[in-house]
Parts: sequence; structure tokens; C-alpha cells
Amino acid sequence: MKINGNAIRPGMVIEHQGRLWRAVKIQHTQPGKGGAYLQVELRALVGSTKLNERFRSSETVERAHLEQRNYQYLFSDGDTFTFMDNENYEQVALNADMIGEDQIPYLQESMIVTIESHEDTPIGVQLPETVVQEVVEADAVVKGQTASSSYKPAKLENGVKTLVPPHIETGTRIVVNTADGSYVERAKD
Repeated sequence: MKINGNAIRPGMVIEHQGRLWRAVKIQHTQPGKGGAYLQVELRALVGSTKLNERFRSSETVERAHLEQRNYQYLFSDGDTFTFMDNENYEQVALNADMIGEDQIPYLQESMIVTIESHEDTPIGVQLPETVVQEVVEADAVVKGQTASSSYKPAKLENGVKTLVPPHIETGTRIVVNTADGSYVERAKD
């Protein structure tokens, strides 16, 4: 589907220079001389190439059609991760680089994820926005710190280190943002 160059938004997947790219950042620029343009930072879906491009509103860009389906995470075998389609029970194995090194620690057995595919080829995995993790190590509270602005380091059961409020102790289950590993709230279970 063709779209105007100024209609690109972060997260959108486009076809450019014969490859698929995801828009990471956009910045609308209107110089004093000449026409306005959109400065877009693109990241290749296959590989780790980055590209900065300028798109004018008069240009057209091909937006890639992605199919999204829910899959259940089953198991990992080294750098290969196996997922099962919940509708037809077919299994698909994906490499670690397709999931992302920073996302792998948050994969949990039986977790439902969304796999994006282009022309029946998987190109990416989206984890749920948040996951529940248990704190296995937490520093002691330093007396005199205020609860509103101070955080202390803690280690989660998946090995990721994050900052938590002073009232969180070892053994507490917390909700963590999968995008950046930050503390959201204490788990309600």
C-alpha cells in the first residue's frame, strides 16, 4: 500500500531500497529555505543495519503488509526458540536475533506472543507489554531515604537487574515492562 512520505509513524514497516525497514524515530523538519521533509531513522528487519532517510510529502513510500498471529512459547534449544500457533498447532522455530537479545530473558513458558510475518516469512516477535517476575536479590533500605524519589537495585529471577522502590524485598513478585526492564508495580497475585 502506497503512503505519503510524511505519513510515516514510529513502528511502521516500509519497503525501501528493496528491503524491509521499521521506522524507529521520526522528526518533522521545516527548513527556512526549501520544502518540509520528514527525517526518519530506519532499522532493517533482517540484520542490524540502520539508515537515516529524508522523505518529502510529495514522495510515496510502500508500506509493508504484515500478518500478525498469536503463538505460544514452548521451549528453547540453544539459540533456537520454538513457538506453537494456537489455532492450527503448527510449530515455528526462530533464531535469537529475530527476538532480540534484550527481550529473550522475559520469555516465559506458555507465554502468548505475537509473531509478525511478511509473505509467510516470520520477521519479528512482540512480547506482552509487561511480565511478572520475582525479586531474588534486593539491597537493604538505607535509612533516611524518601520513598518518593529513591530506588534501589534489585535482581530478578530471569537475571535482569532493575531499580525498584525501597519497600520491595527479596521474594516479592513485581510487574516489569518488557521494553526497558523498568519496574511498573507490585504484582497483584
